[in-house]
Amino acid sequence: MKHNNQLPGEHFRKDWQLRVKTWFDQPGRKKSRRIARVKKAARIAPRPIDGLLRPAVRGQTLKYNTKLRAGRGFTLEELKEAGIRRKEARSIGICVDHRRKNRSVEGLQANVQRLQAYKAKLIVFPRKANKPKKGDADAAAVKSATQFKGPLLPIVQPANEDIERPMGEAPKVWAYAALRKARSDKKLKGIREQRAKEKAAEEKEKSK
Repeated sequence: MKHNNQLPGEHFRKDWQLRVKTWFDQPGRKKSRRIARVKKAARIAPRPIDGLLRPAVRGQTLKYNTKLRAGRGFTLEELKEAGIRRKEARSIGICVDHRRKNRSVEGLQANVQRLQAYKAKLIVFPRKANKPKKGDADAAAVKSATQFKGPLLPIVQPANEDIERPMGEAPKVWAYAALRKARSDKKLKGIREQRAKEKAAEEKEKSK
């Protein structure tokens, strides 16, 4: 700064405390979330803590379709194959999505197996203890039942088996190597012809 001028005194840092974001409520929010989880588990008991059973579906687009993820609900075709009625499914903790359609036999069979595995472990409580209906669990099973904690039939990513494929016998000609050699021969053709002429001329001079 030149000359004997007054020093600038702009106040650009006014009220900065109002624009600072703090996170002092982190421990309190953590405790609130924990209490809410405990209350929800007690409210939905003896149903599983993880909630409703969801299907294994493929992600959309080429970027994500190699991975399996949890979908919105099982299709009507999957429920029919597993022998579960549409209205019954929601009452025993199974999500239903009437809009999704099965595009492959493999996906259909995988979700049917998922439903069957869930149904085999299911304990259905009777609405009236003294009047159990068909499909309800007996008194001993109801008494021994506990609330399931943890992920409900977690989705496992299938192993990729298409990484190495058998090629049979080795090819007689490698296309890449052949192309590289042809390109190199074309590039060095003139230089090689010139060297050959010079070498022939040298041998002719020596022979004299």
